Amino acid sequence: MRTTSRGLIAAFTLTPLLAGCFAPSESGGGTGAGAGSGGRLRVALAVPPVQALSPYSNDATVLSKLSVAEGLTALDKNGTAKPALAKSWKQDDDTTWTFELRKAEFQDGTEFTAQSVVNALDHASAAKPKPRVLSDVALTAKAEDADTVTLTTKSPDPVLPLRLASPALAILSAKAYAKDGAVSPVGTGTGPFRITRLSGKTKATLDRFDGYWGGKAKAPGIDVSWIADGTARANALRSGEVDVAEWIPTAQAKLLDKDTRHEVPSVRTDSLILNTGSGLFTDAGLRAAARQALDGSSLVGSVFGGYADPAQGLFGPAVPWAAGKRVEVTGRAKAATTAQVKTETKGRTLRLATYTNRAELPEAATVLQQQLEKAGFTVKQDVREYTQMEADLLAGKYDALVFSRVTLLDTGDAVDYLASDFTSEGVYNIAGLKDAAVDKAIRAAAAERDTQRRQEKIMRAEAAILRTDAVVPLVHEQAVQGIATGVKGVLLDPRERSLVDVDTHVG
Repeated sequence: MRTTSRGLIAAFTLTPLLAGCFAPSESGGGTGAGAGSGGRLRVALAVPPVQALSPYSNDATVLSKLSVAEGLTALDKNGTAKPALAKSWKQDDDTTWTFELRKAEFQDGTEFTAQSVVNALDHASAAKPKPRVLSDVALTAKAEDADTVTLTTKSPDPVLPLRLASPALAILSAKAYAKDGAVSPVGTGTGPFRITRLSGKTKATLDRFDGYWGGKAKAPGIDVSWIADGTARANALRSGEVDVAEWIPTAQAKLLDKDTRHEVPSVRTDSLILNTGSGLFTDAGLRAAARQALDGSSLVGSVFGGYADPAQGLFGPAVPWAAGKRVEVTGRAKAATTAQVKTETKGRTLRLATYTNRAELPEAATVLQQQLEKAGFTVKQDVREYTQMEADLLAGKYDALVFSRVTLLDTGDAVDYLASDFTSEGVYNIAGLKDAAVDKAIRAAAAERDTQRRQEKIMRAEAAILRTDAVVPLVHEQAVQGIATGVKGVLLDPRERSLVDVDTHVG
């Protein structure tokens, strides 16, 4: 029997933003399991912690995947904001929202109050760099009383309830925030599982938090292993060493028993990001030549084993409204010819980077290298684990990056992804893109409250970004999660935020 896919979405929509309800609890799974001692779940994750599970880093999603920490809101299966630590909210005017809080406590025994929210959001706003989710908004929090908090934005933010569902805006106890800016979720969240031990970048121990406001978790705890090598993760599942292994490489997927292989439509798009800020690709003609040379469809069968679709843009089939609103890309630079590429890059090497955490990317980089060399570029690869190269990527030390991005990760709203990755001030702007027309298009989408018009403006912004050739979409992935038979209630989430919750357990 297949495991429940409560995270599967039929559509991504912004309506309604102001009111949501909890999705019904479901469970599924097979029979028979090799769980850890006392029914503890054993989970293998792919990307080791970058900053000791700080919510202000890419580690933030671990806190939501393992139900350690929560924000004021969460996203339901349709991508709509639903209550979490806030039990209700209302919009007072264009820039002011009031949130009523539920009764809850932190895992260190302290009480969750409006001041806890103010403290957490103030620290997030002051973080350097800011979390991506705050890259395009200035947020101020004020406690009205113990159970009521008012949030004010500098400019209208119609998707604030979605934004607050970001794992980066999890509310932690006062103990979590150090004077030097470090943030530790160890024993400071509000979720059903409490981190009791974090062993560097390899293991973590989580125990059930019996004081959780949402009820007692069915599993007594979670033992986490970070296994960067995808084949090793798949082998750990096959051998019974783990109960759940995320991101099974496509080459390994068909080797798994069909009862343990679970395919999930994903909002993840794999692209080639070109560095427009320094190096070879400051030249728009060379960027256009690279884009013209690449054939993402060739990766679908050869690299992804059919677990992908050829890219149509930044947003793929898991964002169903995108296709019907896609805008034709016009105004691109004229591509340099092969002869021109060879002349203009003579003596210069294209530094092509990717990372090993997703097994398909190094193989994809090799195929893309061949396509780029055929177009006249001299290419050298740099392939490492992501945590070893993130700082260099953000510093613009590569010409190109084969990159896998969950486009609706941070808020569930596409504008946030576009703002963080492609605006001049974007905090995750690996492309180094600074383009006034792109900035204007993204601002227009951010200001739009009507759902249909917002989606239309998002697709205009997509076209504006693609015009620059700062990013060349390649494929839209389909995720494969490995789950042992007998493990029930694992969440299959296209946004890759959720994995284990109160209902996940060994049957």
